[in-house]
Amino acid sequence: MLSSAPRSPSPLRPFAERVLVVMALGGLALLAWQLSELLLVVFGAVVVGVLLHGLASTLRKRLPVPEWAALGLVILSLVLILSSIVLLFGAEVAAQIDAFRTTLPAAWNKFHAWLQSGPLGPQIESIPDQLRDGASTLATHAGAIVLSAGGGITDAVLMIVGGVYLAAQPKLYRRGLLRLLPRDRRDVADEALTASGKVLRAWLGGQFLAMLVIGSLTGLGLWLLGVPVALGIGLLTALLDFIPIVGPIVAAVPAALLGFTVSPQVALGALLVFVVLQQLEGHVLQPLIQARAVDLPPALLLFSLFGIGVLFGPMGVVLAAPLTVVLYVLVKHLYVHHALDDADDAVPAD
Repeated sequence: MLSSAPRSPSPLRPFAERVLVVMALGGLALLAWQLSELLLVVFGAVVVGVLLHGLASTLRKRLPVPEWAALGLVILSLVLILSSIVLLFGAEVAAQIDAFRTTLPAAWNKFHAWLQSGPLGPQIESIPDQLRDGASTLATHAGAIVLSAGGGITDAVLMIVGGVYLAAQPKLYRRGLLRLLPRDRRDVADEALTASGKVLRAWLGGQFLAMLVIGSLTGLGLWLLGVPVALGIGLLTALLDFIPIVGPIVAAVPAALLGFTVSPQVALGALLVFVVLQQLEGHVLQPLIQARAVDLPPALLLFSLFGIGVLFGPMGVVLAAPLTVVLYVLVKHLYVHHALDDADDAVPAD
């Protein structure tokens, strides 16, 4: 009777397995690219859900109410606050926006005339023609721009509604996500999700506080300088401050242009207000936010804003910072701590 010796595994098997893994990863990357807008909307809903759930959890620590009641009170309170702001300041804000729309062209004309009077006058004379050509191109694509804006509003509504559903039943969706993973990986993934949720909640709270402070101080500083539409610029700065590094720079441009309608000195003063407040945010507010959330390297944040903006467009720029925060924490927990066994933890304790 012949004894059959065990067959040695084929030397091509490890290579074939690697090829299959690479093909699977490539397929997932292609699928993610095709569904990029959907994934971005889902993440936006997660951000809204984390914010609402965090506020509801804070309320439950002070009031003995069920989870659903706390969430309902939070949503009702936010609706009442926003409605009160619109009723109290809506007319003023609308007037400021209208004044901003009508004043900015005059500000640009005055700035352009000031540049023409300088040594770069001949080069500056060609700018109106270039702007006119750009305006013609913009008008050609106006339909696409309107459709894109409508799509952005739709995405925002989906994020808000989806965020409410996620905040109402966070454990349900969390369990569903964990069940997609192998059993031996679920505990590690659960820890990473918990840590990323804590950090994102802390980052959002700190960032909204920074937006309120910077927007208020910007409006006050520009008002003291006599810059037109100071309230509108302050509101714009507060909203754009959600986009770190880039947002305040964008807000400084119309502030300086409107300052030129008064004098070049006022325009310089407006820029100085932004510089001082950015130093305040960078050296005081952001360290406080990072101490409560995560110490995110500025270069990583800057390149993430650029890369995600290129991939996903304007909505990607808006969500780039919180997405980078979450990915940074997930990489630390899933790769650095567990794959590399590095115990250096930058995530704060609860």
